[in-house]
This record gives sequence, structure tokens and C-alpha cells, in this order.
Amino acid sequence: MKKSFPLAVLMLSASPFILAQEVKPASEAARPAAEAPADDIQKVVIVSTGSRGAQRTMVDTAVPIDILSSKDLAKTGQATLDKAMQFTVPSFNTVQTPVNDATSLLDPYEIRNMGPSRVLILINGKRKNSSSLIYTQTSPGRGESGSDISAIPTDAIKRIEVLRDGASAQYGSDAIAGVVNIILKDNAEGGSVTARGGITHERDGEMGGLSLNHGVALGDRGFVNYTVDVSKTKLSNRPGVVNAQGEAGDFKGLTDVYSEFLQNKVRPFLALKPDAGNINGSPATDSYKALVNSRYELSDGVSIYGNAAYVRKEIDSFANYRTPYWRPTDYGLLHPAGTPYIGYVPGFNGTLDDYNATGGVKFEVAGWSTDVSLTYGGNEQSYGVTNSVNRGLQEDFLAGKSKIASPTSFDAGGVKFEHFVLNGDINKQITPAVTAYAGTELRHEKYSVLAGDFASYTLGGADSYAGNAPENSFPSSRSNYGVYGGATWDISDKLLVDGTGRYEKYTDFGSAFVWKGSTRWKASDTVTVRASASTGFRAPSLAQTFTQKAQYSFVAGSGIQVSGLVNNVSAQAAALDVPKLQAEKSNNFTLGLGLKPDNNTSITLDYYHIKVKDRIVLGKEIKPTGNADNPLDIVLAAEKIVSVSFFVNALTSETSGIDYVLSRKNIPFMDGKLTLNLSGNYSLKNERVGAVQNPPKIAAAGQSVLDETQEALMFTSRPKFKTILGGDLNYSKVSYSLNNTVFGPTHFRNAGLDSNLEVKFKTKTVTDFAMTYNLTPSTTLTFNVNNLLNVTPSWSFKALNSTGQAILDDKKVDAATGLTQADVQRNLVTFNGRYAMVTYDGSHFSQLGRTFAASVNYRF
Repeated sequence: MKKSFPLAVLMLSASPFILAQEVKPASEAARPAAEAPADDIQKVVIVSTGSRGAQRTMVDTAVPIDILSSKDLAKTGQATLDKAMQFTVPSFNTVQTPVNDATSLLDPYEIRNMGPSRVLILINGKRKNSSSLIYTQTSPGRGESGSDISAIPTDAIKRIEVLRDGASAQYGSDAIAGVVNIILKDNAEGGSVTARGGITHERDGEMGGLSLNHGVALGDRGFVNYTVDVSKTKLSNRPGVVNAQGEAGDFKGLTDVYSEFLQNKVRPFLALKPDAGNINGSPATDSYKALVNSRYELSDGVSIYGNAAYVRKEIDSFANYRTPYWRPTDYGLLHPAGTPYIGYVPGFNGTLDDYNATGGVKFEVAGWSTDVSLTYGGNEQSYGVTNSVNRGLQEDFLAGKSKIASPTSFDAGGVKFEHFVLNGDINKQITPAVTAYAGTELRHEKYSVLAGDFASYTLGGADSYAGNAPENSFPSSRSNYGVYGGATWDISDKLLVDGTGRYEKYTDFGSAFVWKGSTRWKASDTVTVRASASTGFRAPSLAQTFTQKAQYSFVAGSGIQVSGLVNNVSAQAAALDVPKLQAEKSNNFTLGLGLKPDNNTSITLDYYHIKVKDRIVLGKEIKPTGNADNPLDIVLAAEKIVSVSFFVNALTSETSGIDYVLSRKNIPFMDGKLTLNLSGNYSLKNERVGAVQNPPKIAAAGQSVLDETQEALMFTSRPKFKTILGGDLNYSKVSYSLNNTVFGPTHFRNAGLDSNLEVKFKTKTVTDFAMTYNLTPSTTLTFNVNNLLNVTPSWSFKALNSTGQAILDDKKVDAATGLTQADVQRNLVTFNGRYAMVTYDGSHFSQLGRTFAASVNYRF
């Protein structure tokens, strides 16, 4: 008689391993996930506390954990996983930046306002590779990298588990803010085909996609489940009307007369293109995704498993339009002879390849459950510039100084990240009340900057995006190992405690020891009190240590000089007394309350406090003081640097807030069943504490690596609060979903903005509606209207003091420009109106407005 295949369900918990397995009959295990009752997945979840629950958020666990089923993700109607999580997890935020470049390939995201690098992403409990992209522009996540979760096909996901607590002691670096564990589908039979399409209310951004998920049984001992997904999204464009007076002030030359420049050059062009030809929105994207998940039982107690994924994304984005009064000529390269020159818009093409694979075996040794696995993952990006020129190269060619003319398309190089991770984990129930666990992890990482072609970087590089120069393009690598151990003790039926310690050793910066303790007390069958305290760390990434980018500037009397980003181990950094990067260190504390008055109601309330010391930032550009005898000026002059930025452990931050989740299901309503959910996050504190840790030469020169813009990016550019209120009604063959997401205010200090003002994005509510109709027992039709009321971001200036208020109150119009002081400031933060909705540097949700989507799902 053959044994049935045991399906193990991994759950994020206070301990990083599977504590138990639930054995299900083969017939039940093979049932397609789409046919299973909505709560089946959550009912079989087994966590270290020994609790079970069908609610979305686990009430009686020692740490706050959210469970999102594939159904929760699908009903959002969002095209990618990160966007779906934004509208389901209250402390999770992501935004599409209005100025794209390489950020078009993946948007920055964060949990609890802590940045993308402090959220650890797992796939089936194993570490996913980081992206190779480090955000160096003025956007949320500046100076950081994160895993590309948008690359994971949503139809391959069974559920997502979000641990909202520090977890460095369990999982190592990057888990300061929390952990997202993506559990893949494991049905052994059946599957589904989904066709989807969509468009925005402006009739752009057309989207189409097709996906297949299929499970294949390997006898009665295992399964192979695979997903293939292809999609295409066209460009969406939301430019603003450009202010002519601001343009004239920004672009007139030293010898130009303002009024003549305005009337003869700016206004005629804006009459043809009121938005100055700007393309500002969501780029065109083609995606190709494939993923496979498998497990097979070799013998009693011994099974092998594996999963692998490959994703390719191709994007077409654009830089700001080069108007004819900004770039007076294209040297005849971009417009046909005999036609008027009206400027040009450089294109940015990006290609991303993201791949990962894990193989492992589970078995028992002397009563210890053992899991050994090897993971390989990588992310490679390549960048290209089209419809542009290398102005310095072409000018030298025309002057006879060079034999090489500028091309109009450029290979700008790229970046690549790879890692190998070897894991070994064991656990054993020592007594009925005590479970012990331990494990080790060995990881090797490699980061490479790939050089662009000669024309992309020389003499200033391609206009809009300079390529990587060979001297800044090289591989770097490091290794680390870690060991952890701990135990969970059910002291009584009511009280549980868990403790974990971890030691890590890195080849490039040193070692770290961190710990975590958590407890849960069940005051009654309906009331649970929980708390945790931990230390954590985040190792500086290879990209933060070794990224170096050069940009060229012409300085009168001195020729071409270099400015840009120097890496942390360079001679230039050493000359500026920039210290070597060290690991960030954190202290986390949480205190929570869980209530379950009945089987249909659950309430959780969790307070958190996170302190991060030696936080790594990419500082602002440091410039000469103008005093040739100043030590800073001496160093910059010796290195021929006109301005420079670098990564440094610059500050200590404190973040605290409250998460809450309330759910009431199975409410009788109109002969159907209604579920109501209310969840949210409120930030109590998110700020720098203490002084900025400036290198001595920088501080002595009266400069700082941190300014108002950098601090705003880290602390106030994400919503002060976010609330999600939704309802789901199941009625006969139809289900309805109405979801309202309230994005609280954000505050920003744009570069160039008067220091007495800030930009405040107003609180807005985005309403999403979905309807699903069961055409047949195996066919489902879904309609989504996201942002039903067409709400878009809006902002206003806020005065920080009386001087700022005087600027806003001054209605006097300048006779030369026709602008008030407030008009001048508005032009500064919107690039003269090009980015009127979101400002040049940020927003707190999408500017695309209302979108429509439909999908057909056929299950077999």
C-alpha cells in the first residue's frame, strides 16, 4: 500500500523552520487550489506558537503575521505583486516615480517607512536575491536596493505571509523591518488559464496578458506545478502644462534678453507643445515570466523539493524633452535635413533578467527534522539610450578634434548581482513543551558594474543618461556565514516564550551577534497579549560599497572635470576621510493585543518601535567652499572633482507606530455573506535622532552629507498613515468587492525649494471596485475599476515659519517675469509645470487615475 504524499505548510513565525506537517490524503492534496474553500490554506497553517486560525491576521501568535491568499491578491486587479500588496498590507508602500530611468524596471517599496533594503524577501522560506539596481536618484529608497517582487507571477502564488517584526536573529541581514514570505502553489492536478486586459480612463496604458498555471502529479509521491505568464503594457502619459515665464527664466543664456527670449523662442515652441513634449507617466513594459515548484517523497521521511523562476522585463521610458531653447541644436543628427528643428526626447530602454532556483532535501536524523538546501539567484539589468547625442563627442568631431562622430543610440552598460546560499536547519520537540532549533547559512555574493560603449560615457556621455565608464566597471564579491539557535517553550497553556540568537561573519566588514525574544500570553480564549524585543543588523550591500559613477562637467578655465559618486573604498573617499561602511544595527520592540470574540471576528493591535544606528545613506553632493586653502577644497582640487557624493553611515533613526487589523466575516446580507475588513498603519515617529555623522573634512568645511531633501526622502515622503476599509459580498454566483485606501499626508522638501517652505501632499482616498461572476463551475469572469472616483495626487505649499508665510502671501507680480514668489517656487518643484500632479521628486500614490481591467479564468 502506497503512502499518501505529505504536504508541509511553511509559516513565518518566531522560529525560522517548519515545526510540523499536516498529512492530507492524496485525493485532497491534488485538488486544484481554485476549488478549495477560501480559508483552507489558513486552516492548515501551523506556527511555532501552536496556534491555528482562519483569519487574515493571526490573532494568537507571539508576533504580528498577515496571511494574504491568492484570492486576496487577485481581487485587487493590480498588474504586479508589489502594487497588489500596497492595497492589502497597511504598512507596505510603493510608488511609481515620475522621473523613471532605471527605476522604471522596478519601483522602490518598503514596510513601516524603512526602505526596500530592510525588508527580507523569501520564496518558500528561502532568501530571494536582491536586485542589482541601486536607487541613486531623488526618490524613495535612495541609496538602497531591494528584491524585485514585481517579477514574481501572481498566478504562481498560493499565499503570502508578512511578518511585521524584526527578524535578523532568524534570517540574518535585511530583516530589520520585517519579512515577506511568498509561498508557491503546490496543487498536483488541474490548473487554470487566465486572460486579462485593461486600459486607463485616458485611453492609454493598454494592458494585455495571458497566464497558465498547471499541476502535474508525480505518481502519488509528489508534484510539479508550473506557471507561465506573458504581458504587455503600453505607455501612459500624464504631463502638465508648462509655464512659459519659468522656462524663459531657466533657459535664457547670459546674453539673452528675457522678454525677447520668452516671446521669440519659448512661446512659439509651447504653442506647438504646451507640455514641452514631456512624457511623464508609466513606461511601456513587456514581461515574460516562468516559474516551477516541485516536491517528491523518496521514502518514508525523506523528500526532495525545488523551485525555479526566470523573468524578463523590457521597458521603454523617456527622459525630459530637450526643447530647442534648452538644446539649441542636435547637430543635424536627429532631424531630417530641410525640416525645422524642434528639439528631441531621449529614450531610455531597460532590460531586466531575474532568476532564482532552489533545491533541497528534508529528512530525519536521530529524531531531528532536517532541511538542507542550496539556492542560486541573480538579477541583471542593461540600459540603452536612444534618440540622443553625445554633445561633447560631436562638438569635438565637428571641430576636427576627434575622428569619431556621435551616434544617436548608445549601450550604456548595466549592473548584475548574483548569490549562492547554502542552508541547513534542524529542529526537534525535546519535550511536550519545548522545541529546540538551530541552523546555519553560508552565502556568497557577487556584484558587477558592466561598462557601456565608448560614446555612452566619454566627454559627458549620452545626453540624458551617461553610460558606465570602464574604470568604474568591475566585479566585487564577498562571503559570509551565520549560525543560529534557539528554543520555544510552552510554559503553560497560556504562556509561551521563544528565544533565538544568531552570529554572522562577513569577509568585508566584520561580524555581528543578534538576538530575539518573544512571548505570548493567552489571557482567555478571546484575548491574547504578545510582545517581542530584538536586536538586528543590515550588512552594507556590495552596491553601496563599490558603486562609482562619473559625470563630466565643463568648468571655465579648467576644461572638463569629473563629478558624481565615488565608492566607499576609493582613493577619493579616503582623501575625504570617509570611513569604511559598517553594518547598520537595530533595536526592535513590539507590543500587541489580539482579540477573537467569536469564530467570525478578529482584531489585532500592534505597537512597534525600531531604532537603527549607523544608518547608511547616499549623501548629497559635496562641493568646494571657494576657499582654496580649505582642506576640503585642497582635496577636491587635487582629485579634479567639482562635486562628489558617497555612501556613509550617517545617522541614527527612530521609527514607531501602530498597526491594526479588524475583520468580521459571514455577516448575513441580501441572502449572501458579507465580510468587512479595516486595517491600517499610523506612524507616530519617523525621524533622525542626534547629529549627522559627517566625515571630519566635510564637517570642518561647514557642509553635511544630509540636507532637507535627503531627510524628507527617508522620513516624511511616505504617508503619515494609511487606512484600508473594504467589504466583500458573496451572493449566489456573483461576488463584489469594494475597497477604500486612505493615503495620509506626506511632506517633502524638494531640491531647490526655499528652505522656509515644504510641499505637502494632501490626504486622498482611492476607491477600488471588483465584481466576479461564475459563468460556469470552471469559468470565472472578473471586472475591476480601480480608482473608481478618479482621484489623483494633489499638493500645496506649507510655510515652515513667518518668512515662508510671507512668500505665500506676497501677491506682487515681478514686472520682468510676470511671476509671484509662490509662482517661482511652484516652477522649481514641478520643472515649470511638467510634473504638476506629483512634483519632480515624489508622490504618495499613482498619478494615472481611473483604470479598467477585466479577466477570464478557466480552471481545469
